[in-house]
Amino acid sequence: MAAITLTHSRRDDNLLEDIQQRLEQLNKSERKVAEAIMRDPSAATRYSIAALARASDVSEPTVNRFCRGFSATGFPDFKIRLAQSIATGTPYVGQNVEPDDTVAEFSDKIILSTMASLDKARQTLDAKALTQAIDSLIQAKQISFFGMGASASVAMDAQHKFFRFNIPVTTYDDALIQRMVAAGSHVGDVIVAISYTGRTRETVEIAQIARDNGATVIGITNPQSPLAAVSSVVLPVISPEDTEVYMPMSSRIIQLTVIDILATGVTLKRGPDFLSHLKKIKESLRPTRLPLTQP
Repeated sequence: MAAITLTHSRRDDNLLEDIQQRLEQLNKSERKVAEAIMRDPSAATRYSIAALARASDVSEPTVNRFCRGFSATGFPDFKIRLAQSIATGTPYVGQNVEPDDTVAEFSDKIILSTMASLDKARQTLDAKALTQAIDSLIQAKQISFFGMGASASVAMDAQHKFFRFNIPVTTYDDALIQRMVAAGSHVGDVIVAISYTGRTRETVEIAQIARDNGATVIGITNPQSPLAAVSSVVLPVISPEDTEVYMPMSSRIIQLTVIDILATGVTLKRGPDFLSHLKKIKESLRPTRLPLTQP
């Protein structure tokens, strides 16, 4: 693969995220440098250029070329930006699971990557869009949660939370049924379409059908996706995982968190009088519980 010089990298981006996102575009030698950095970003800030070259099993000119590819003037400038990136609180976003990882290593990577992805979601969620989505849900005549594949379980979780709100709520994971529901939707109906990529053809078409019939479509998806383009309100889910290769992990956790935010927003908007209703539902479970056993 020919070398690719990434001179368009923005200096205000999180450098670690930038490296992770461009990993597949690097040539073999530059990728070795990237992987050495991502294995231990903090240690990389203390390396000399010779030490990083040895850790990467490449030459020093390759390290310099790699740094310039990420808009650094040289290795010292690159290290400063790397330290700044670590300071943002997302230093583990690029730690991919490797075939020879121990259980302790890959479990630690998964948890830390999920934490980093949630922090990224915290930074990118738009309070105005959340407010608009919550208002639409409160005023809805009925709510339908649509999800397919990995997103189907998120849609089911949403139904589990929202049925408590005295609003008709359903969830569908079958594309044909989703299409029929969208075709029968009206003004006042809300459809929440959940898709990490936002590129599933059926989901995009179904969302457009619902919009054409006057329904409000809330897209929990990539903000640059076709689904986002046809949604009434977009709640962005951005995660560095590659769903073309890996099982969806952190993206699903972000989607679930967004559902929690929406459910909490609806509860708070309903006011203190609504809490008695939620309490009644919760207390209905008391007879189903066995008593606590004393140690």
